[in-house]
Amino acid sequence: MGEGHPPRNIGLDLVRVTETAALAAGRWIGSGNFAAVHRAASRAMLSALNTLDMDGRIVIGEESRFGEEAPLRSGQQVGTGFGPEVDVVVDPIDGTNLLIKGRPGAVSVVGVAPRGSVWSPVPAIYMDKLVVDREAAEALVTECMDAPVAWTLALIGRVKQKAVRDLTVIVLDRPRHRDLIEEVRTAGARVLLRDEGDAEGALIAAAPDTGVDLLIGVGGASQGVIAAYAVKAVGGAMLARLAPQSQAERESVQAAGLDEKRILTCHEMVASDEIFFAATGITDSALLRAMQFHRTHAETHSLLIRAETGTRRFIYAEHAARVGQ
Repeated sequence: MGEGHPPRNIGLDLVRVTETAALAAGRWIGSGNFAAVHRAASRAMLSALNTLDMDGRIVIGEESRFGEEAPLRSGQQVGTGFGPEVDVVVDPIDGTNLLIKGRPGAVSVVGVAPRGSVWSPVPAIYMDKLVVDREAAEALVTECMDAPVAWTLALIGRVKQKAVRDLTVIVLDRPRHRDLIEEVRTAGARVLLRDEGDAEGALIAAAPDTGVDLLIGVGGASQGVIAAYAVKAVGGAMLARLAPQSQAERESVQAAGLDEKRILTCHEMVASDEIFFAATGITDSALLRAMQFHRTHAETHSLLIRAETGTRRFIYAEHAARVGQ
């Protein structure tokens, strides 16, 4: 039988899950083989999740990207079936294309919250997002979703007591963001373009002392929910709205009864403070160092966040050389 609340020690178990996925993925850095690395990391993450004493359910799986044969699917049960009933969000590799090109920004992430507390956007694929840190949280009002970017940047700058020219904004480098990027530049803020990895980008924008003030733009819907875990856990703020990029996606969203005009906060996407979020670096990022393989061992660097207490733990671990081989 399941329990109602995730125990505090589940956090370290989640770190072991992301470490396992990262170790499996690490052998493929720079390989150019997208399918093989994601398959290896997904299977490793699933195996690790199934060792945990929990009655877990994956909120958003990877079938939209990898088909019904994906190891991690929406609604899938994970864990031993004994322990707390939890909603689970997963991304074995946030930034797979970065990893296979040997570029920075690839991480493995997982989060849990009590069962029924997490909003699911399935079958949506894309989501528009705004993310800021705790210091700028009060500046993020719903009007920001439709206002000119310069107006939003001015609000953030006023709250943070910074000139707009001193603000730094993360945007995914996509053709759909051409006008958005130009708006940010015209306003005078600095732009950090990312090839992908907007869940990790959201965590960077929400975490303190990273030098990033805002993440803005359309990215993955599943990464949006993962981001909501992380943003709420570190005390940042987030606004999000579904953003179908094709007529077929729009029809699927409408058929599922989802409101593509509704603006959600991270508190509405994850309606609980009992959140645990873990991430392990695969390649270098602004928050986590890359994992390294040595002759006798491997090194990993991870982040564990517990929303209820506001605790952030940075964890360095050494693993026997046979792990991940």
